[in-house]
Amino acid sequence: MVSERSLPVFDTASVSITKEEGLTLYEDMVLGRLFEDKCAEMYYRGKMFGFVHLYNGQEAVSSGIIKALKPDRDYVSSTYRDHVHALSSGVPAKEVMAELFGKSTGCSKGRGGSMHMFSAEHKLLGGYAFVAEGIPVATGAAFQSKYRREVLGEANSDGVTVCFFGDGASNNGQFFECLNMAALWKLPIIYVVENNKWAIGMAHERATSSEKIYEKARVFGMPGYEVDGMDVLAVYSLAQEAVARARAGDGPTLVEALTYRFRGHSLADPDELRAPEEKEFWNARDPIKKFGAYLVEKNLASSDELNEIDKKIQVVIDEAVNFAQESPEPDPSELHRFIFAEDD
Repeated sequence: MVSERSLPVFDTASVSITKEEGLTLYEDMVLGRLFEDKCAEMYYRGKMFGFVHLYNGQEAVSSGIIKALKPDRDYVSSTYRDHVHALSSGVPAKEVMAELFGKSTGCSKGRGGSMHMFSAEHKLLGGYAFVAEGIPVATGAAFQSKYRREVLGEANSDGVTVCFFGDGASNNGQFFECLNMAALWKLPIIYVVENNKWAIGMAHERATSSEKIYEKARVFGMPGYEVDGMDVLAVYSLAQEAVARARAGDGPTLVEALTYRFRGHSLADPDELRAPEEKEFWNARDPIKKFGAYLVEKNLASSDELNEIDKKIQVVIDEAVNFAQESPEPDPSELHRFIFAEDD
């Protein structure tokens, strides 16, 4: 079975983006894809260890949502599939790669690894290994933004929080509790369900009594939207609306992005549960190829310009690997550092 659920149709003719916006989105998606491809290579060559969950195929969700944010004030909460969310948030590729190598120059000082990317500088609240673990954290971040603005009188505290999680997390109690609080308090948060159809090895439609996750927003009186997560224009347009709504004080939004991971659950997953025809159906909707063709068709970029971006990003990836390989291991004397907050 490919899917009983039809993909939402989005009229890209109604969206107007500049060349700069288009190239930014394209470059960010290419960065995510090439980075993950290199991670697979390094993992199989024995250069990185532990569980590594790649994001290939879902790039339009990360780029479309995060590039609609203001990087100097908005927060992002991720999952264990967090490398690309970190990259879209502005964490340098070399710091993300070094973290995967367990080096002291990594964004989490080599302590977090693949599933626990964190960067205070880039307002990345972290990757979370437990399913739905990041939802309460993100809800708390949204609450502090509202508290600073309305109680402490910080007029410039209009930050918006984006919380990413998978379809499996929408069956967790934290999902319902946090959406209820966010609606009650009109928190500036966007809950983004990356529905890639599979919660590890469990097909989404077999694990939930209500397949359409976005409809659950109605229970809490908040807007809920379904979007084609393989179409970065659709995601970006919807994200802009949801961000504006949150920043204006109108409360939370639930977004369900229908997407697909091109690889197995993790690099240790032989990926034998998904039917070949299902993979072929989704592979044909590759968001990067689709958006590249759109940019050329609309005369927003030439094929040569896109090829130059591909080459530039490949250099960035190669430099990130070299940086990670040459970086030092964490010093054993610092074993107990970064457990508690430290004075500046």
